[in-house]
Amino acid sequence: MIKVVTSAERHTSNREWIHSEFSFSFADYDDPSNVHFGSLLAHNENELKPKQGMHEHPHHDLEIVTYVVSGVLRHEDDLGNRADLQAGTVQTMSAGTGINHSETNPSDNDNVRFLQIWLLPKEPGLAPKWDAKYFPPEFRTNQLLPVASGTLDEGSMTVNEDATVYLSTLETGKELVYPQQEERRTHVFLLSGNVEISCSDGAFDLQPGDAARIRKSCDLKIKGTSSEGEAELVLIDLP
Repeated sequence: MIKVVTSAERHTSNREWIHSEFSFSFADYDDPSNVHFGSLLAHNENELKPKQGMHEHPHHDLEIVTYVVSGVLRHEDDLGNRADLQAGTVQTMSAGTGINHSETNPSDNDNVRFLQIWLLPKEPGLAPKWDAKYFPPEFRTNQLLPVASGTLDEGSMTVNEDATVYLSTLETGKELVYPQQEERRTHVFLLSGNVEISCSDGAFDLQPGDAARIRKSCDLKIKGTSSEGEAELVLIDLP
């Protein structure tokens, strides 16, 4: 079963310092019918203005995956980590028993655009930890590149959940096949370009900002259909 959630159906939060699009209930967006998809609790697309940011705040018992799409994102936490994350970098943070962190835009001129993904951990009370890794664009061209996973060890970073986050950049006419298992869920989000997704439910066209929530067994096909450039997408495999 495929459910397409269009970009326009997301909740828009537009403040002076940050523009956000929430795919699930988050912050001032409260919808009891849209609180999660399996263990996926949040899927936020954010754009921070120069010299602005999410100042130090706490989390616990969350697996947080951040993907920097454009610009530079500065991370600091009370574990002693500090890094300026360039576009193409994925950050993982296991909040566990508790972590305080900030995410800010150090640039004087440019916005930073990033995705933030929240997953439930497989168990509470784990030790907090942080990691970040840059993934060159050519590593994900016309393939699904695992960047954060609780089950795979293919150069991806670790999350404490039975889930895998993939990145892909798909050229026009190229096709990926993802054989989804009966008991699993798949969340596909399109960052840019155009793709067609299809399985036994039929074929669906995705525009930038659209997402597909997929359940039950499905040999999922994803085809690049952009008239110009490539399509960039995130696929999350979930219990």
